[in-house]
Amino acid sequence: MADGTTQALPGTGTAWLCLDGARVLVLGAGGIGAECARGYLGAGAAVTAVDRDQDRLDALEPGPDATRLHTIAADLTEQGAGAAVVARAIEAMGGLDVLLHCVGINDRRPVLEFTEAEWDRVLRTNLLTAFGAAQAAGRHMVDAGGGRIIFLSSVSGHLAHSKHGPYAASKGGLNQMMRVMAAEWARRGVTVNAVAPGYVETPLTAAYLEQPGVREDLVRLVPAGRLGTPAEVVGPILFLSSPHAAFVTGHVMYVDGGRTLV
Repeated sequence: MADGTTQALPGTGTAWLCLDGARVLVLGAGGIGAECARGYLGAGAAVTAVDRDQDRLDALEPGPDATRLHTIAADLTEQGAGAAVVARAIEAMGGLDVLLHCVGINDRRPVLEFTEAEWDRVLRTNLLTAFGAAQAAGRHMVDAGGGRIIFLSSVSGHLAHSKHGPYAASKGGLNQMMRVMAAEWARRGVTVNAVAPGYVETPLTAAYLEQPGVREDLVRLVPAGRLGTPAEVVGPILFLSSPHAAFVTGHVMYVDGGRTLV
């Protein structure tokens, strides 16, 4: 539309992305992760959602899909936590077909202001948790004959934003780790991809967007002329989780309103 808002098109939605019987593990149940968990449930999948915040898990409110939702409260930054939650999800659902990693934090400061511990905290949360969980899930999927692994990345893994040092490093590392996993596991039926949102309104970005002038400045950088919503990231992730994406691997899909074009 001319004003930059979205408009539903005839026949759109995720009904064609039927995931009946799929067993999905969603790591990170805030913002985009929560929307994806609901999207998977709506597509017919069984879902195990993991977050360190029990309130976020309770807020999923699956309604009639409650029998297909399992939740685990866990801090994935702890040693071995990724492998542990993968094992628990497999036990709860009888297997694992899809892993979605949405765990992430940011710390917006100039590079010169970080200590090593502060830098490490962001990389440990965003990158190391992804490695631990994906390695465990990948091992199971290779043995099972296939599966889907999807990482929630960011345009910050491609663009150089000031005051995003460790976040950008973690997302750039995530993208390259994804490609290596995709190359190693492709012949075993496991696809590995990333979805990189642009400027999306989530709990992670809420305080930043409330700063004077920030929202307006970001909107000016987006060819679509607006910020995205978590719901708009769900469709691409469900697609990559589905049989329709069996020949897509090692790919970073940008969902950014054209931000990486300019």
